[in-house]
Amino acid sequence: KFSSMDASAGASYSWYFTQEIIEQGSPSRKDGISLATEKRYRKDGAKFISNACNSLGLRYDTSATGVVFFHRFFMVQSFRHFDRWMVAASCLLLAGKVEETPKKCKDVLKVTRSLLTDTQWAKFGKEPKEELLIHERILLQTVRFDLQVDHPYRFLLKFAKSLKGDKSKIEKLVQMSWTFVNDSLSTTLCLQWEPQAIAVAFLYLAGKLAKHDLQGAALSRTKYWWRQFVDTLDVHDLEAICLQVLD
Repeated sequence: KFSSMDASAGASYSWYFTQEIIEQGSPSRKDGISLATEKRYRKDGAKFISNACNSLGLRYDTSATGVVFFHRFFMVQSFRHFDRWMVAASCLLLAGKVEETPKKCKDVLKVTRSLLTDTQWAKFGKEPKEELLIHERILLQTVRFDLQVDHPYRFLLKFAKSLKGDKSKIEKLVQMSWTFVNDSLSTTLCLQWEPQAIAVAFLYLAGKLAKHDLQGAALSRTKYWWRQFVDTLDVHDLEAICLQVLD
């Protein structure tokens, strides 16, 4: 079931890809799975992990880490060979350990069972615990034991802290941006852009929608206020990121 990609590359491996490679050259595409189907499967996995985390009372960062593992897994493996629900459950199990919010196998399986149909659950077989642990090991090898994941949330709070002006308005901007970050987990943005870039793009989007003067709030001496946070982005980059979450 393993892909031919070497799973021993470790942390030196880059988890960032162009949108073109993700959409046209993913393992699933090479296996004849359409882009629309892969997008749906990725969305299914992300939604499942989010719902399961809510049911288990786990924090947003555990959920986000699980989703990033899921997206990374399917840049190495194909949906043709791995069941998305099984992989999503193993991502949740591993993310709990990584973020120091561990849940027992039986609790993850109980919630998984409650969220899936009989047909979906049937893939877990007669020994669901054994299957889950096997998939967790495959997941670890597939993501090359590269378990440190940073999320846009932290950068969003950091950037917002440096904004001047009406605190309640800035808080609303952060809430709006936070929602966009949550929504972005159903897309492949975490495979295309660093978390700092995603955070600043959604702050930009929230500012546009709320008609908030971020140039003034950031007390920016540069032409573009966001350059003091991420100096490599231009307007086209920000809009490309925003379009994917609004799509």
